Amino acid sequence: MFRHNALRYAVLVALSLAALFQALTAEYFGLEILTEILILAVLVLALDMVAGFGGQVSLCHGALMGVGAYVYALVSAKAGIAPPVAMASAVAVTGVIAWVIGAICSRSHGIYFIMATLAFGQMAYAYVFEAPVFGGDDGLSGISRLDLSLFGIDLDDSRSFALFCLAVAGAVYGASVMTLQSGLGRSLTGVMHNEQRMRALGLTVWRVKADVFGLSGMIAGLAGVLAAQHVMYISPGLLSWTVSGEALVVVILGGLGTLVGPLIGAAAFVLLKHEISAWTDHWHLVVGVVLIAVVMSGANGIFGWAEARWGGWLERRMADATRKHEQEEVVSDA
Repeated sequence: MFRHNALRYAVLVALSLAALFQALTAEYFGLEILTEILILAVLVLALDMVAGFGGQVSLCHGALMGVGAYVYALVSAKAGIAPPVAMASAVAVTGVIAWVIGAICSRSHGIYFIMATLAFGQMAYAYVFEAPVFGGDDGLSGISRLDLSLFGIDLDDSRSFALFCLAVAGAVYGASVMTLQSGLGRSLTGVMHNEQRMRALGLTVWRVKADVFGLSGMIAGLAGVLAAQHVMYISPGLLSWTVSGEALVVVILGGLGTLVGPLIGAAAFVLLKHEISAWTDHWHLVVGVVLIAVVMSGANGIFGWAEARWGGWLERRMADATRKHEQEEVVSDA
């Protein structure tokens, strides 16, 4: 079951303060980078929920993100329905689709689960690419952002939209923690560690996997809505398997099954991409080298490495304190 510790709380506070400071002080380009990080953070939180705590390594979360973006665009821009209703519709539709995918793939494991989700993602990409209603290769434009003028907030302003994305990312993180600490989350963890035993105890395993995959899909759909509102344009490339692959790289880079780690991974990935792309178009090579170094180190990503070192330091401190206390008791007894 997911639990917070002092280090995780400290990292969360540090990341939140850094993002808030950037949102309040950065200029346009800095705000765009921050918004990109926050949208990616929402997506990788969704992926870490199923991959890190359920062992369901998915390569269709990019496609689910794209589904959320396209549903929002069609309902708001094409049908002319208010953005709040369009957002709710996009999240709900993506959640239903993700639940169906999770139910179908629930009996597969390992590489077979990965390939099955990849197939679903590619089918979605091909359909959107070919269907005229989705604009084909040209995509869809004219997408509007949520109207919060009633509260005196103009989301057409880059700073306001970055702060909005920060609030959404915080809410998603809280919802993810609540889900993983609930009975459903504990059942998912049990299934990952020993599926046969959980089935013997009477648990409907496929339903647990499908339910969590559906919730994860809703979060991915929300990330798609934010992405559509951010750029105000979407194309089939948003559903490409490479988007799912990058999300998986971010989760592994930050720390699989930690929730906090993927947030670090999202920030590191986007910053590396923008900094290195200023020098060369082959920035993927540098990110690949970093990922290989992290994997070969044996640590669970950047945060996993830090957590292991912090845990060892804490254990040594506790052992020293216990030994000192025992020595003081011996002296006092003498």
